[in-house]
Amino acid sequence: MKERQIRVVVNGRPYERTVEVRKTLADFLRDDLELTGTHLGCEHGVCGACTVIVDGAAVRSCLLFAAQMNGREIRTVESLANGDRLNPLQEAFWEHHGLQCGFCTPGFLMTLTQFLQDCPNPTEPQVREAIAGNLCRCTGYKNIVAAALAAADKMAAASLKTSR
Repeated sequence: MKERQIRVVVNGRPYERTVEVRKTLADFLRDDLELTGTHLGCEHGVCGACTVIVDGAAVRSCLLFAAQMNGREIRTVESLANGDRLNPLQEAFWEHHGLQCGFCTPGFLMTLTQFLQDCPNPTEPQVREAIAGNLCRCTGYKNIVAAALAAADKMAAASLKTSR
């Protein structure tokens, strides 16, 4: 079994680990770092439940090897809240009932986190396109879209307050 030494920064914290070259990033996060918020659904990159942010891009962690992450910065759903305080997107999911069983929620949150950074004032069609790669069998997407739009508004308002 081949192994490789990697250094990564996950949620702002540096890690150095030896990993099997065929271990997925999802399994590394869940098993080695005990960050179980990243969920594994299809393990084929289709459902989006395992989405994390690597160097500013939302990616499927089931399709990447941990060994590929050497020198990279990774954000998982655990990075979103500040202690017990939810971030605006998480609050919007709660307020707009954008989750039911919650299995797909981490993937939606990470996809939308990066999307809202790249597109802070989205339209409904833009949000729908952004989440097109995330599957949910419970909600019907209407409330997820409403949550994303509400979070964008809340973040824009907060940004205006701090810029004054």
